[in-house]
Amino acid sequence: MANSPESWNDKVIAEFRDNNGTVTRFGRNLVLIHHIGAKTGTERVAPARAIRDDRDTWLVAASKGGAPDNPGWYYNLITHPDVRIETPDEGIVAVHAEVLQGAERDDAWERFKEAAPGFRDYEQRTTRRIPVVVLRRTGAHGG
Repeated sequence: MANSPESWNDKVIAEFRDNNGTVTRFGRNLVLIHHIGAKTGTERVAPARAIRDDRDTWLVAASKGGAPDNPGWYYNLITHPDVRIETPDEGIVAVHAEVLQGAERDDAWERFKEAAPGFRDYEQRTTRRIPVVVLRRTGAHGG
């Protein structure tokens, strides 16, 4: 399945790592989320568009391109919120994930739509409310 989401993600991950965090279509606006499977316990890696909120905080939207369901990494972060991300500027960072709610989520979602027009399209393609997750740096060391 050359056009499967997994093969697309694999290409994005490889380009991110080969170019020190720069990906042609996304620039330096991605993070790689190292998430633990809720059912399997297996570590997986998923690229996600990120907005750096401050030195210790990143926002990611579980948009899945406007699909009717949330991406698997979203559910994995709910089950296992203490994970690591790879960033363009700092390498591996330990973070704690929290799903934003209410006005905080809405404000963050507006930032995604302002940052990249594709998020407006994703919102139009689905009836679900696209979750936004905040990733906050923790004291743990990545590796």
